[in-house]
Amino acid sequence: MKKTTKKVSEIKAPAKSATTPPIKPVVATAKTDSPPKKKTVVTKEPPATIIFAKIDIGFGNHLYIRGEGPGMSWDHGTAMDCVGTGLWTTTIKNAATPIIFKLLVNDLSWSTGADFVAVPGQSVTIDPAF
Repeated sequence: MKKTTKKVSEIKAPAKSATTPPIKPVVATAKTDSPPKKKTVVTKEPPATIIFAKIDIGFGNHLYIRGEGPGMSWDHGTAMDCVGTGLWTTTIKNAATPIIFKLLVNDLSWSTGADFVAVPGQSVTIDPAF
């Protein structure tokens, strides 16, 4: 038995019928419904300034800070956090200029001596006297 093979060029497509419309090729297109991405601008804020005060002011008393800096005032103090025996701390964010401050016991009694100064973005430890 002899096997016959036809070349691809010899294979003819079936004749098209007059009633059948021509087939159009389907082309896939990518459609995006999301809006174009916007560029995000990241503004880097200055590092926080951390102030530590080493002083035992007695049980039941609280240490406050007043001065010139973001969120600070000479008229009303901000309570510091007691983080250990005789160790108080506060964090000041977004300072662009040196922070000038004094400490008060119970926001009433001022520390003695000159004002303290903290450089923005650094940690300072002070030993205030009352």
